[in-house]
Amino acid sequence: MNIQIRFFASVREALGTAQEGVDLPEHVHTVGEVRDFLRQRGGVWAEVLAEGRALRMAYNQQMAGVATPVAEGGEVAFFPPVTGG
Repeated sequence: MNIQIRFFASVREALGTAQEGVDLPEHVHTVGEVRDFLRQRGGVWAEVLAEGRALRMAYNQQMAGVATPVAEGGEVAFFPPVTGG
């Protein structure tokens, strides 16, 4: 399944990228599993997306929780709890 991932504010700055297309493995079906999958990249990815770190997530521009399902062509976004305008 291929999805778009977007990163905003301090998450974008730390990771050095604003967006990317990702082909997910078959076992990834939720927003939380997308986060886990990206964290497996290690280094700064593991640090920025760490479990317990304050981080908001959205799916298709709607706030999402870890159990929110993802589908082909969807968009997952990660951003800090407070993002200025």
